[in-house]
Amino acid sequence: MLKKIGIGLLVILLILVAVGAYLWRGNPADLPITATEGLDPTIVEPEAESFPTVGIAEPVGWPDDAAPEAPDGLTVQRFATGLDHPRTILTLPNGDVLVAETNSPPREMGGIEGFVAKLLFSKAGAGVSSANRISLLRDGDGDGVAESKSVLLEYGLDSPSGMAWRDGVLFVANHDELLAFPMAEGATKVTGEPTKLMDLPPAGNHWMRNILLSPDGSKIYVAVGSASNIGENGMEAEQGRATIWEYNLETETQRMWAGGLRNPNGMAWNPSSGELWTVVNERDMLGGDLVPDYLTNVPIGVQYGWPWLYWGDNVDDRVEAPRPQFIAEYTRTPEYALGAHTAPLGLVFAGEGNRLGSTFANGAFVARHGSWNRKPPSGYDVVFVRFDSRGNPTGDPIPVLTGFLTGDGNTYGRPTWLAFDANGALLVTDDTAGIVWRVIDRAAAPAATIERNERAPVPKNLPGRPKNGAFGTDVIREDTVRKGN
Repeated sequence: MLKKIGIGLLVILLILVAVGAYLWRGNPADLPITATEGLDPTIVEPEAESFPTVGIAEPVGWPDDAAPEAPDGLTVQRFATGLDHPRTILTLPNGDVLVAETNSPPREMGGIEGFVAKLLFSKAGAGVSSANRISLLRDGDGDGVAESKSVLLEYGLDSPSGMAWRDGVLFVANHDELLAFPMAEGATKVTGEPTKLMDLPPAGNHWMRNILLSPDGSKIYVAVGSASNIGENGMEAEQGRATIWEYNLETETQRMWAGGLRNPNGMAWNPSSGELWTVVNERDMLGGDLVPDYLTNVPIGVQYGWPWLYWGDNVDDRVEAPRPQFIAEYTRTPEYALGAHTAPLGLVFAGEGNRLGSTFANGAFVARHGSWNRKPPSGYDVVFVRFDSRGNPTGDPIPVLTGFLTGDGNTYGRPTWLAFDANGALLVTDDTAGIVWRVIDRAAAPAATIERNERAPVPKNLPGRPKNGAFGTDVIREDTVRKGN
């Protein structure tokens, strides 16, 4: 009897070891990350996974004398240190720099799934509580180091991320609402009561809510990621998510601007075309080579297919929610692939006054936060995507900051968000290291203004489009709603 029990226990142990070995090895990528980047990425056959491949690079912090690597001619220095999980960053007109020290709201995840998820977040450096603070960094002497750091705002913040400022108003997006605070230029403390502009879908798998003002300051665009991977909790849970919203400050109304974007993050205006662009984190558990995250333009009414489709008309058969009629006909293919699972977050276009040299004069900088579910890991860098004179991406990504990965399975930090400072240097937040990096070519003159490419106006009735605008309601909901109370 004891012998049979012993044999049974041995069999169970062997099974557990085999399962553990499979989960540890996961489903390694077959292609180099470069094959899933650029204008024409390789879209392989999907390899649906019951368990995600886990390949987390654990943050260990930077040695005192170390910094990310940059191309010849660029100098990298520490603009600010000792920050508590700095994510987003904003440079004000007077040169002050605001940084949101923040993290996700408490995750309500129970059972084995919740236990495993919390372990993964902790290992990736994302398990710390949110400081819920916006700090002000000031480089008064212009030496590239912020000699003062002070708390600008704490009141009313709940996992804040998106920030924008104009005409005495600081706009802040918490994970669940868009707020406006009175703030004079040059102020070192915000004490006034906020005004709620609109409610936002709270928390979810993707809690960051980036915001961007329109060039004339009349509207705010708000990026809201999905609550899940592929809508597995039902599409009711995804109402108002996987979307970029437009809020009209004059009429106090909002509308959905674009949809089908699983997790849009950084947004910026393309100086050549005047278009809104964004970076998007695509879905998981289709293998290490799918699906490429991407950089793309976002015209009004555009649909990018999530959760039913990816990279154009590729169908995700795992999605159980009924597919909307005709969605394949109007889903758009992204403009530029940033690699599978690279997790792009920060986005900023090169523009007038930037001092990174002629190589980086026209294009977009992207901070790739880094993969958690790809072997080998991808991202963990800042890259530059060149644009042509008509405002279109071209060529392969150019490395700007590398060397975050240690080479032994860990990482010194994770590049997160981007902004230019008043002197034309590129600022890069490194959330797990608590650092803001500063990158500049000290020999470079400030870049000239990028010439605007004026395109022909779009006719009201395009060839092949019904004159009654029958496709309008298929693409996106056009109704507006009053602001949140």
